[in-house]
Amino acid sequence: MTMPGAGERYLDSPFGLGTMATAVLDHRDDVIGWDGAAQDLYGYTPEEVLGKPARAFLVPVDGRPLFDPDRPGGSGGEKRALRRRDGSVVRVVLYALKLGPAEARPATAAWGVVSVEAERMERWATDQAMLNGLSTQSPISLTVLDAEARVTWVNPTTTETFGIGPDEWYGRQVRDLLPDGEIISPGLRGRSLESVIEHVLRTGESVIDLHYRSSVPGAPTTRQHVWSCSYFRLQDAAGHHLGVCESAFDITERYEAQRRLELLSRSSSIGTTLDGVRTCEEFLAVAVPDLADTGWVDLAESVLAGEEPVPWSASTPSRRVTGGGADLPADGRRLVLSLTAGAARLGTVTLLRTAPRGAFGDADRALAAELVARTAVCVDNGRRYARERATALLLQRNLLPQELPEHTAVETAHHYAPSTGPTGVGGDWYDVIPLSGARIGLVVGDVVGHGLDAAVTMGRLRTTVRALAALDLAPEELLGRLDALVGQARIGGDPEGANGMDPAVGARCLYLVYDAVHGRCAAAGAGHLPPVLVAPGGPAAPLEMPVGLPLGVGGLPFESAEFEIAERSLLALFTDGLVTGPERDPDAGVADLCRTLTEYPDLRPDETRDRIVASGLPAHPRDDIALLLVRVHALAEDDMAGWRIDPDPAKVAGARASTNAQLEHWGLDAVGFAVELIVSELVTNAIRYGAPPVYLRLLRDKDRALICEVSDGRETSPHLRRARPDEEGGRGLFLVAQLADRWGTRYTREGKAIWAEVPLATEEPGPDLFGDVLGAGLGD
Repeated sequence: MTMPGAGERYLDSPFGLGTMATAVLDHRDDVIGWDGAAQDLYGYTPEEVLGKPARAFLVPVDGRPLFDPDRPGGSGGEKRALRRRDGSVVRVVLYALKLGPAEARPATAAWGVVSVEAERMERWATDQAMLNGLSTQSPISLTVLDAEARVTWVNPTTTETFGIGPDEWYGRQVRDLLPDGEIISPGLRGRSLESVIEHVLRTGESVIDLHYRSSVPGAPTTRQHVWSCSYFRLQDAAGHHLGVCESAFDITERYEAQRRLELLSRSSSIGTTLDGVRTCEEFLAVAVPDLADTGWVDLAESVLAGEEPVPWSASTPSRRVTGGGADLPADGRRLVLSLTAGAARLGTVTLLRTAPRGAFGDADRALAAELVARTAVCVDNGRRYARERATALLLQRNLLPQELPEHTAVETAHHYAPSTGPTGVGGDWYDVIPLSGARIGLVVGDVVGHGLDAAVTMGRLRTTVRALAALDLAPEELLGRLDALVGQARIGGDPEGANGMDPAVGARCLYLVYDAVHGRCAAAGAGHLPPVLVAPGGPAAPLEMPVGLPLGVGGLPFESAEFEIAERSLLALFTDGLVTGPERDPDAGVADLCRTLTEYPDLRPDETRDRIVASGLPAHPRDDIALLLVRVHALAEDDMAGWRIDPDPAKVAGARASTNAQLEHWGLDAVGFAVELIVSELVTNAIRYGAPPVYLRLLRDKDRALICEVSDGRETSPHLRRARPDEEGGRGLFLVAQLADRWGTRYTREGKAIWAEVPLATEEPGPDLFGDVLGAGLGD
């Protein structure tokens, strides 16, 4: 870019031909010459003034004579106010010059009178003073370079700043005088100064505030300075390129301060994750190359393992986690800091500067200490997180079922993936609970929050659900009792730490009971997503059931839904981590799950699980993912038998006979004695202490167990007790408990059912076993 108005400013000089008003007077002071500039300035044409006295046209306002009659050789720079032809006043600076031989007398000499407008003259004088001061007194270094970046002129400031005399500057290139110099401006870093000068000279585009770093040749140290340089093209009035002018001033202190502020602002990029190694990499990305040329970080092995830091010493096991080693300079260009959080030393940070860069100053060390302190806090947070996450994950895995129980009524498969986000492991869980009467309970739920508290709360909830499920409660009643316990903060936790509220408040849970005898399901939910059902030959779809409120927040009763479920149907119970994510809502996630389940309806549950996991689950989920797949199987008709028993003690023998006949039909003679005794005791109790109607039911759970159930119309539950030797009764339930693998009471709409499970043994128990049982019952 051409300097604005360079040619015009040159022609606009007070002494330019177009700006000086010139008149020539003879020895009588008559006008004998009058140029166009004089006409423009005073308003008189040459015809009006030539041959006439000058005093008639050059009239001073103050009335004093225009010239001293006895002026010896002329006058210069006299300010006068003269009147124009139109009567206006113009202020001028007059110059009177004697024309002709020097020895001529003033009275006989001709005179040249030059008039310059005073305002123009003052402006020019100011410009000249400014240019003179800029070139000789200004603290700005000025250098003029030719097209090949050779120095053609320098001002005194340049000489004083760099300690190089003018004779050493002229004709030499900048790179020869400042061999270690480099351009460090963003966008221009790496370019040569010659290319910048060539660009300015060729295009006329000025370059402003270019940052150039170099040492000062005459300085006693090799400290690097930073200069703010600007370049503009010089040209004459005709437009010829004369070279490039460089103005430069030292901005080292300002640059360093600005750089430190920028580094502090960039320090927010340290600790974006809870990975200690990644945090150290982020620290070096901030510190190098602006603060140091290279560096590295050593962390204690205990910190990398997520353990408590050990006391630091020269023998402390550590590992270089990022950066590379280098020869350590012996001067102040090495900076080693402790990576310390509180009183614990986590490792060390080493920063290096290489020649010709100068040593670390006090401000550099303070900045480095602040960056290292931030890094230490982030590394320690990552260590604490890793330790807590490992503890929570271990606790959660131990609290979750290691293996799901095998059951004739269901085939199961499960998948659990803990959260890998910064908030830590969540509190999702699932469970499969065998119940009485060839029924099975299915549970899935999740706890609000993450970390160790969530894992502990999950364990408490899972244990409580299993305990309530053992009471054979209906789904809505089980959730109601669980909700009451959570709302009253009675299932553990730290009420004081949770503002008097159980941390399980807000947890969501789904409880479903499958009855293999009737092929029915009953389900209730506490704020949880409903399960998805895939019936044989049909599409997958969520079950329509009441959702309910999360635990501990409503105090309202829960509702359950009952529905038929066909043989070999597949149920999918899951937490919201499976179907939600940063870019999809639960509805879209459930729709994706339904499409996957519909596409593979006949696979085994474990094969279906693998398809779901491979269909696009995140490798690093932000929330826990729990999935429980269950294929149901109804109990075959041939595996069930039942009789109504009249409430007559004489009918007990008939019940035993029917039982023995059914066992013989099933080929279960090996457990005949135990089952016959259990049936006799339970039927007798129902007739004696219960109310009609009385039913006896036998269920064969394949090769696992034989289930005996006796129900009656009274809700009073019997209690197990140890009879004294002198008592004739009270030993029935004790014998049942000894012979059965499990037994219990289940309440029904009509009353209650007492049930007992006898494991199917391959050999009939010998007489010694029954002797021991009977002896224990009699108090022997």
